[in-house]
Amino acid sequence: MHHPQMQYQLFPISREMTVTGNGEIIAQPDYVQIQIEVRTEGKDVSLAQQENARIMNRVIESLVALNIPREAIQTAAYTISPNYDYIEGKQVFRGYEVQNAITVKITDIGQAGTVIDTAIQNGANHVSAIQFKIENSDAHYQRALNLALINAVAKAKSMAETMHIPLQPIPIEIIEESHDVTPVPYKAVQLSSREFITPIEQGTIPINASVRVKFRF
Repeated sequence: MHHPQMQYQLFPISREMTVTGNGEIIAQPDYVQIQIEVRTEGKDVSLAQQENARIMNRVIESLVALNIPREAIQTAAYTISPNYDYIEGKQVFRGYEVQNAITVKITDIGQAGTVIDTAIQNGANHVSAIQFKIENSDAHYQRALNLALINAVAKAKSMAETMHIPLQPIPIEIIEESHDVTPVPYKAVQLSSREFITPIEQGTIPINASVRVKFRF
């Protein structure tokens, strides 16, 4: 009885290497966004609201006089809350606090200090947030993404050379891991009347991208 000759075909073993690449672009902000608040207190909630509205209207008109467009001024929050004092362990009603907050978008970043001081002079009493932002971050992010991919390829090549293995140059999979555009915060400040212009230093905005790239060798 004859058995057919068995033939064996050897296939190269395929292995995979996965690396993570990171890229960062440092961008200049296009505008600064400031949150300005007017806080008023009173035993009569209606009177506290009226006083708050009067002051806030004065603040807004003073900003418009600085050539800030009305559409760049938006209401961010409006709250009314009761306040209490604690005397000898007892809760005693003190009155109501009305908080009215607006956000102001300033495309001329150098004008930020003047905007803050003008708001103060017209009755604003708190700034809760100053953030530098970018209008359209997509183009910056694409550059960061390109850098992340270049970084991943360089890592894979370096690892392959170290291990003396032939690396197939074309990735078999690319996964975008993160898209991070973080506004740069400026410290919150309690405001008080003063003559000089508040200094607001322009920051820069880091835009980060991360990719996971898989190669075969």
